Amino acid sequence: MNRREYLQATGALIAAIAGGMPLAALAQAPAADESGSAVQSFSWDELVARMKQRAAEPYEPPSATLPKPLADLDYDRRRLINYRRERSVWRGQDRGFQMQAFHPGGIYDAPVQLFEVADGAARPITFSAADFEYLAPLDPAEFEALEFPGVAGIRLLYPLNRSDHHDEVVSFLGASYFRALGRGNRYGLSARGLAVDTAAGAPEEFPVFTRLYIERPEIDARQIRVWAELESARVSGAYAFTIAPGTETIIDVSMAIFLRGDVSRLGIAPLTSMYLFGENDRTGFDDFRPEVHDSDGLAILRANGERVWRPLVNPGQLQLSLFSEVDPGGFGLLQRDRAGDAYLDTEARYERRPSVWIEPVGNWGKGAVWLAEIPSSAEIHDNIVAFWMPREGLTAGSEHHLQYRMIWALNVEEDHPLGRVTSTRTGHGGVSGVEPDPQARKFVITFAGGSLPEIGPDDQVTAGIGVDNGTLLHSDLQKLEGSDDWRLVLDVKRGGESRPVELRADLHLEGQSLTETWTYQWGTLL
Repeated sequence: MNRREYLQATGALIAAIAGGMPLAALAQAPAADESGSAVQSFSWDELVARMKQRAAEPYEPPSATLPKPLADLDYDRRRLINYRRERSVWRGQDRGFQMQAFHPGGIYDAPVQLFEVADGAARPITFSAADFEYLAPLDPAEFEALEFPGVAGIRLLYPLNRSDHHDEVVSFLGASYFRALGRGNRYGLSARGLAVDTAAGAPEEFPVFTRLYIERPEIDARQIRVWAELESARVSGAYAFTIAPGTETIIDVSMAIFLRGDVSRLGIAPLTSMYLFGENDRTGFDDFRPEVHDSDGLAILRANGERVWRPLVNPGQLQLSLFSEVDPGGFGLLQRDRAGDAYLDTEARYERRPSVWIEPVGNWGKGAVWLAEIPSSAEIHDNIVAFWMPREGLTAGSEHHLQYRMIWALNVEEDHPLGRVTSTRTGHGGVSGVEPDPQARKFVITFAGGSLPEIGPDDQVTAGIGVDNGTLLHSDLQKLEGSDDWRLVLDVKRGGESRPVELRADLHLEGQSLTETWTYQWGTLL
């Protein structure tokens, strides 16, 4: 059974996991625990009902006013504050996981409330300055007497890479952003709970996880559950995350979204990454490094089994791509190039940045995978966004109840049976010695893997090529000498400057697909 079939067969099980305890087993929670902290009964059904009711009420933005020492924390000052490892929640209890908080303040001015969930009840978790270390020139005395109205977020730790050390494996920090690591990974791209009106020609709305409910893990637990309340001016929602660390860190997500207002774009399972330049797109960057990016392409598995690969670019102006689909098999932002020499950056280690694959559970219906590529001049900017947008349900009163699995790892394509695109290079069209034509461009695509190593150069391999808003001037396909790879060269002339040129190509033998489908958008001229 392949991964897609397994997920379809176990969708109900994932929903049950998201809910935690059976409702029949829940007893009314006491008013307070032994320490006097107020507690409340908790279940997934209660959380969903609460957020649905919230969507029917006027939105009330967070009203907490931060004390001045917290409000004055800028980026550099925040870097001087560390959580004290010895004060990690559940430390020394052999529960597998530990938890730490991110210090509130600065740009994180909407405090997040935390609760520990155990035995069908949720108990508040609070933090103070005693949980943090303040390095010079910060004055610890400035923070000692402060009452924290909440925290900026949390990180969960687990012995991911060594059995004797708890590594950070997932963090929730800022709006509805979160990110995770597989074994041997370094942080790169991020995920969000929801994207609202991204690149829609108006200010984007950023929903916020206002409350996080964290399951008290069992002894020697290998997975942990986190639930979240999400709020913004036009959206209310409930989320359940089941997190299982490993070589592939798996996060199963259940979401219930309720719209209190109309939206133009509703981004489900959004991923946010950075692409500055690469082998296909180096224009304007004077840098010793050959490539700088957290992800180098968007991969899509269509409902009919076709796999699509779209190399990322850093465009001169905002660029949008839509891939319409019914019940998609999956999509993700991937980092395929894993050679350190491809980046020559021994500090950033882009070759260790994780790929993330989204696998829908159940039927998602009609919609499209969206890719937004935003111009960027520095690698500190996340300028790439990918998400699923449903065709229906964008008006006030609409509901979306969806489930999906996220896979965070260096390699999320182990079950990929077809040849893959291993590189895309571009340059001016034509031949050497001739003045370049700005309306013509050359694309060089290398395919490898799958059954390609078994195919000889004399076999009748053909390329399926599609060009929209352009003319194919020349193409050449050959197996590279001394290699199992195949290279396709395209010379294309632009048809018009008002819209981009859309390209696609794949390889066939005797009517059978040998490779995934390469797609590319040659943007409009500035």
